[in-house]
Amino acid sequence: MTAGLTTSYRVGRGARPGGLRRLLDADSPLRTTDWLLTGSALALSLLGSLLVWSATRNRVELTDGDPREFFYRHLVNLAIGLALAVGVVWFGHRRLRAAVPVLYLLSLALTALVLTPLGATINGAHAWLLIGGFSLQPAEFIKVTVIMGMAMLLAARVDAGDREYPAGRAVLQSLLLAVVPCVIIMMMPDLGSVMVVVAIVLGVLLASGASNRWVLGLILAGVVGAVAVWQLGLLSDYQINRFAAFANPDLDPSGAGYNTNQARIAIGNGGLFGTGLFQGTQTTGQFVPEQQTDFVFTVAGEELGFVGGMAILLLMGVVLWRACRIARQAQDLYSTIVAGGIVAWFAFQMFENIGMNLGIMPVAGLPLPFVSYGGTSMFAVWIAVGLLQSIKARRPLAAV
Repeated sequence: MTAGLTTSYRVGRGARPGGLRRLLDADSPLRTTDWLLTGSALALSLLGSLLVWSATRNRVELTDGDPREFFYRHLVNLAIGLALAVGVVWFGHRRLRAAVPVLYLLSLALTALVLTPLGATINGAHAWLLIGGFSLQPAEFIKVTVIMGMAMLLAARVDAGDREYPAGRAVLQSLLLAVVPCVIIMMMPDLGSVMVVVAIVLGVLLASGASNRWVLGLILAGVVGAVAVWQLGLLSDYQINRFAAFANPDLDPSGAGYNTNQARIAIGNGGLFGTGLFQGTQTTGQFVPEQQTDFVFTVAGEELGFVGGMAILLLMGVVLWRACRIARQAQDLYSTIVAGGIVAWFAFQMFENIGMNLGIMPVAGLPLPFVSYGGTSMFAVWIAVGLLQSIKARRPLAAV
């Protein structure tokens, strides 16, 4: 009896309970999750909800009299995005690899539907689907499926051990996979999304280890293509006016240059510490158009000041740092390319959005990842976070 009591005592004091032991296992979610990545992305999304609230609380024509409507919507979008990220981690990026062709074709079909009567024009871009009272921007999902599709093609023979780097044929196939949606998106037209896809393609090729000749050739082709698009008049008038206003902000201060001028005024009004949340005169006076989406950074600049803007940049820097770390420590080329493509996507879109708010980049109609209001954008970026977490969870714990 004494021996039995002793054994029971040792089990109770010396061994961890089964549930706690599972949580502390090397492959448990508690140990494999990159909490810095998730925490930074979540902080950006929650801060975005406050900025969106401030930008829309006086917009009666949008809120139907409820100043918190967009605040609640942003939180609902965040909750759905988190659920999608958890689903991706649970399913696993490797199992999703087999479904990439179906996901790519589905996103391509949804994008093509924008050109049908189901499509809708918002802010000059015919880039939306209206389905049952809900709006969807399929180009956001194209960013995810292009990354995964190119990674699948480029890594197929390398991960199988047949080659050390992607073959030229695989590179051509992956470029074709990216070109098809770009053509459809340009027909909308949505130049901003095309710019992001081009940045993704460059990031994917660099991460894959493909010859630098492909990267240089793609850059040259991009320059030639941009000149051709301009000379052939394929851009819409509002897009041309945006570039003209970027080149000369004083060209049309009450028209094409209005957004960027008001954005700079709002950010400059914030000073070092800002006017205080909900206290910005430019924001309260609704001088900056689309302030809850493309120009949400102006709310931070005015109401949280230089310090608040730098906090956003710091959080974004952490997201990019952790994503780069995951890409570098991935176990296979497919995972490396997926993580590298996400880094290129986030880095370019963050730079472009904040740049156009500051007047150092042309207005391209791109949301600020995690921060701007927009359901489709929120879903896409959190799916990307789920892919990054899944990649991290499948590498040895010693590499963390």
